[in-house]
Amino acid sequence: MAGLDRSDRALRGRIGAYRLHATHDSRETSRPGREAFLASFERAVDPDGVLPPAERARRAAHARSAHFAKLAYMSARARRKRSARRKGRP
Repeated sequence: MAGLDRSDRALRGRIGAYRLHATHDSRETSRPGREAFLASFERAVDPDGVLPPAERARRAAHARSAHFAKLAYMSARARRKRSARRKGRP
Protein backbone atom coordinates (compact mmCIF):
# COMPACT_ATOMS: atom_id res chain seq x y z
CA MET A 1 0.00 0.00 0.00
CA ALA A 2 3.04 2.23 -0.29
CA GLY A 3 2.32 5.24 -2.41
CA LEU A 4 -1.33 5.50 -1.41
CA ASP A 5 -2.45 8.54 0.50
CA ARG A 6 -4.39 8.29 3.72
CA SER A 7 -7.85 8.63 2.15
CA ASP A 8 -7.09 5.91 -0.42
CA ARG A 9 -5.94 3.55 2.33
CA ALA A 10 -9.08 4.30 4.34
CA LEU A 11 -11.28 3.61 1.33
CA ARG A 12 -9.49 0.33 0.57
CA GLY A 13 -9.87 -0.71 4.21
CA ARG A 14 -13.58 0.10 4.13
CA ILE A 15 -14.01 -1.96 0.95
CA GLY A 16 -12.23 -4.89 2.60
CA ALA A 17 -14.41 -4.63 5.70
CA TYR A 18 -17.59 -4.61 3.59
CA ARG A 19 -16.40 -7.69 1.68
CA LEU A 20 -15.52 -9.48 4.91
CA HIS A 21 -18.93 -8.78 6.46
CA ALA A 22 -20.69 -9.75 3.23
CA THR A 23 -19.07 -13.19 3.22
CA HIS A 24 -18.63 -14.02 6.92
CA ASP A 25 -20.64 -13.80 10.12
CA SER A 26 -19.06 -11.00 12.17
CA ARG A 27 -19.87 -12.87 15.38
CA GLU A 28 -17.69 -15.72 14.15
CA THR A 29 -14.79 -13.55 12.98
CA SER A 30 -14.68 -11.69 16.29
CA ARG A 31 -15.20 -14.75 18.51
CA PRO A 32 -11.50 -15.45 19.28
CA GLY A 33 -10.88 -11.87 20.38
CA ARG A 34 -14.04 -11.73 22.44
CA GLU A 35 -13.20 -15.03 24.15
CA ALA A 36 -9.66 -13.86 24.92
CA PHE A 37 -10.98 -10.58 26.35
CA LEU A 38 -13.43 -12.36 28.64
CA ALA A 39 -10.83 -14.95 29.68
CA SER A 40 -8.51 -12.13 30.74
CA PHE A 41 -10.90 -11.31 33.59
CA GLU A 42 -10.81 -14.91 34.79
CA ARG A 43 -7.00 -14.87 34.72
CA ALA A 44 -6.97 -11.56 36.61
CA VAL A 45 -9.13 -12.88 39.47
CA ASP A 46 -7.56 -16.36 39.59
CA PRO A 47 -4.06 -16.26 38.08
CA ASP A 48 -3.08 -19.62 39.57
CA GLY A 49 -6.32 -21.36 38.59
CA VAL A 50 -7.06 -22.59 42.10
CA LEU A 51 -10.65 -21.37 42.51
CA PRO A 52 -13.63 -23.57 41.73
CA PRO A 53 -15.06 -22.72 38.27
CA ALA A 54 -18.28 -21.23 39.68
CA GLU A 55 -16.38 -18.91 42.05
CA ARG A 56 -13.92 -17.90 39.32
CA ALA A 57 -16.85 -17.07 37.01
CA ARG A 58 -18.59 -15.06 39.75
CA ARG A 59 -15.47 -13.02 40.47
CA ALA A 60 -14.75 -12.54 36.77
CA ALA A 61 -18.28 -11.19 36.28
CA HIS A 62 -17.67 -8.62 39.01
CA ALA A 63 -14.28 -7.73 37.53
CA ARG A 64 -15.96 -7.15 34.13
CA SER A 65 -18.63 -4.99 35.76
CA ALA A 66 -15.96 -2.95 37.52
CA HIS A 67 -14.03 -2.54 34.27
CA PHE A 68 -17.03 -1.28 32.32
CA ALA A 69 -18.17 0.95 35.20
CA LYS A 70 -14.70 2.53 35.22
CA LEU A 71 -14.89 3.11 31.47
CA ALA A 72 -18.32 4.73 31.87
CA TYR A 73 -17.01 6.95 34.66
CA MET A 74 -13.99 8.05 32.63
CA SER A 75 -16.18 8.74 29.59
CA ALA A 76 -18.63 10.84 31.61
CA ARG A 77 -15.76 12.78 33.19
CA ALA A 78 -14.24 13.49 29.77
CA ARG A 79 -17.62 14.65 28.41
CA ARG A 80 -18.06 16.99 31.39
CA LYS A 81 -14.59 18.47 30.86
CA ARG A 82 -15.23 18.93 27.15
CA SER A 83 -18.58 20.58 27.85
CA ALA A 84 -17.04 22.92 30.43
CA ARG A 85 -14.29 23.96 27.99
CA ARG A 86 -16.89 24.78 25.35
CA LYS A 87 -18.77 26.93 27.83
CA GLY A 88 -15.60 28.77 28.77
CA ARG A 89 -15.11 27.21 32.19
CA PRO A 90 -11.72 25.95 33.34
